[in-house]
Amino acid sequence: MARIATRQRVVVSTIGAWFFGFLIFFPILWMVLASFKTELEAFAIPPSFLFFHWTTENYATVQERSDYFLHAMNSITIAGGSTLIALLIAIPAAWSMAFSPTKRTKDILLWMLSTKMMPPVGVLVPIYLIYKSFGLLDSRIGLVFILCLGNLPIVIWMLFTYFKEIPRDILEAARMDGATIGRELVYVLTPMAIPGLASTMLLNLILAWNEAFWTLNLSTSNAAPLTTFIASYSSPEGLFWAKLSAASTLAIAPILVLGWFSQKQLVRGLTFGAVK
Repeated sequence: MARIATRQRVVVSTIGAWFFGFLIFFPILWMVLASFKTELEAFAIPPSFLFFHWTTENYATVQERSDYFLHAMNSITIAGGSTLIALLIAIPAAWSMAFSPTKRTKDILLWMLSTKMMPPVGVLVPIYLIYKSFGLLDSRIGLVFILCLGNLPIVIWMLFTYFKEIPRDILEAARMDGATIGRELVYVLTPMAIPGLASTMLLNLILAWNEAFWTLNLSTSNAAPLTTFIASYSSPEGLFWAKLSAASTLAIAPILVLGWFSQKQLVRGLTFGAVK
């Protein structure tokens, strides 16, 4: 009876997991299907799921109206640049807080986390004026800088959590062998925390890729990433659902592919240190 109950529980759990997974993925599936419909079919009630006239004209129209590859390159540059700079700052910061803490370490960590609680619109005006004064509006450097600062507290917190799971004895043994702080970071700490570093990098990359508030307010054309590319299909004349779905599909395709191939590494990093 115990074996039967266990098997039934596994079956029920599997069905439930697939059901909730489908519910989460359904909006993306619907968006992809809508991108292959005409505008009339996208608005049709009741909606058609699979049996409609499939067309790729929306993708052709999107590419003709907007330079997708320019926006994609901007997104890659901005997300990748902000992630790289955030890691270069966060790794030594998290190392110092994890292995050389002071009585103010917890206060500093809480203060950094509290900055994420403030709505970005609260600092939009001063940031906009500063960027205007320094000529950083509609520039990749300006967006890299603001996204790096915005995600830096999360990066430091995640790396701090991962570094705390690394035995201190290993670092002390490296110091006894004559390793400097730089060599300790590069040759000892970083290789041991690769799962944590990978998951932190992927999460920061996704957050930067999906950031819409700062990209919409600090860029117009030259440095506009894919979030601005999507927003351009919302006009005073109304929403063009089919074309908007095509633009959104093109925008999320790279990050979906990246997430699909790196999901094992991401899960491994997010559970790093959970089982001892």
